[in-house]
Amino acid sequence: MIKKLLIIVLIATGIYSCTDDLNTEPVIEQSLENLLASDPDAALGILARLYGGFVLHGTGVPGSGDQEADIAGDDPGETVWFRSMWNMQELTTDIVKNRWGDGGLDPLTTATGWVPTNKFFGYIYNRSYFNIAQVNNFVLDVQKAGIENADQFVAEARFIRAITYYYLMDMFGGVVKVTEADGVTGVLKAKEKRADIFKFIEEELLAIESIIPANNDYGRANRAAVHMALAKIYLNAEVYTGSPQYDKALTYSEKVITESSFSLDADYQSIFQGDNYMASEIIFPLIGDRSNVQSFGNSTYLTNASLGDTTMPIGDFGNSEGWFGNRCTPALYSLFGDLSTTADSRAIFWTSGHNYEMADYKVWEDGYPTTKFQNAYASGSSVESRFSDTDIPLFRLSDAYLMYAEAHLQGGGGTIDKALGYINALRERAYGNASGNIDSGELTLDFIIDERARELYYEGHRRQDLIRFGLFTGGDYVWPWKGNVAEGTSIPSHYNVFPFPLEALQANPLLEQNPEYPN
Repeated sequence: MIKKLLIIVLIATGIYSCTDDLNTEPVIEQSLENLLASDPDAALGILARLYGGFVLHGTGVPGSGDQEADIAGDDPGETVWFRSMWNMQELTTDIVKNRWGDGGLDPLTTATGWVPTNKFFGYIYNRSYFNIAQVNNFVLDVQKAGIENADQFVAEARFIRAITYYYLMDMFGGVVKVTEADGVTGVLKAKEKRADIFKFIEEELLAIESIIPANNDYGRANRAAVHMALAKIYLNAEVYTGSPQYDKALTYSEKVITESSFSLDADYQSIFQGDNYMASEIIFPLIGDRSNVQSFGNSTYLTNASLGDTTMPIGDFGNSEGWFGNRCTPALYSLFGDLSTTADSRAIFWTSGHNYEMADYKVWEDGYPTTKFQNAYASGSSVESRFSDTDIPLFRLSDAYLMYAEAHLQGGGGTIDKALGYINALRERAYGNASGNIDSGELTLDFIIDERARELYYEGHRRQDLIRFGLFTGGDYVWPWKGNVAEGTSIPSHYNVFPFPLEALQANPLLEQNPEYPN
């Protein structure tokens, strides 16, 4: 019921804004203040729309004549924040390759030829700053309105903004920082250093930590989500600032584990199915609903793009259509050993009609699709649908277990017994018993990077993980089609961040391109 209530609020809210230009902060319609003045209860609906900014393109049904996109001029389905983020974090790695090749996808899936004119860099950049502008406007107007629960609403909006800046920092390095202090119209500012953006995100999350409740409505930020975000930035602090903070990563990972009510689900597959709003380990979900949150950029993208009815019974997974798009690579499924005999329940790959090797990433049959994300219900069958009911677990408890173990191995404190216990809890679930457990001698950083792939693949973490381990650029670790070579090859170190899109550079002369990329 909680999920349904949030959905009702989401679709009932009549606040939608448009982008007039591509300044560092998009120009938006200042309609929130008037609405709040006439209906203070509308604040919850507007807040829900801010959460919806992670998975929605605007209003209306995608692909129909009645849709209205937030950002004019782009394909609404492709520009959705989650889909854009996922493309950056997964397609560029050893996890998955896309075969469509249209409009700049080939450079992502092969990690070559990254230029500012690639529209996919513009999609994530523009959408992120559009969402930030909405938050800034909301914060200003809620503070003016003096409504009940204003502090909590503002804190949740700041959480959304902090998460958005976290991903911008991760993908682009130092970026332009705009807040409510800059007003609500387009603003031209120079980008700040990556370490300064890190500090801003950290300060924002620490400031709202005690305001956001320990337990909140499903789909809204809770205190564990704040702790997860802090653990994530601290785990990657050496990349972002040059100084490791594994002690803080361990502290906040442990807070998630010990101070929240979240617990591991007994069945791994159920965490990624159409009724996963009942899962016990999803800390911060991005909502999906086949009827009311229809989007080509939420889990619909993950399910449909991984299906093709020439080789798969797509209806078995709750889908009415497949897009013949994404298949995983041998670099991923080889981590599970022999797929025909493995007892690891996380090895969710479709092998029939497909080739183990990915000789050509543009051939649908080369590589194994995964049905990890599916629209079928864990609690029983569901009617086939074009759009997905499945919520996206942006943060879930398993990641906190893995972060604790990694932070411990990196000298962040804690105990080997706890670290081993957390890892073996994940392995016992995966294997159904203790047969997959490891001992303390096997718990190494090499094991952790592989275990993160086994546990978290397709969830939008892999590029960040590979960069943290020094494995993304260079030639120490290669995977199929890295560098646009079938067997993989080295890629340059400046690919650890993406280029700023050309339209952003043109709109803001103060924005400096990342090193080694053309303007």
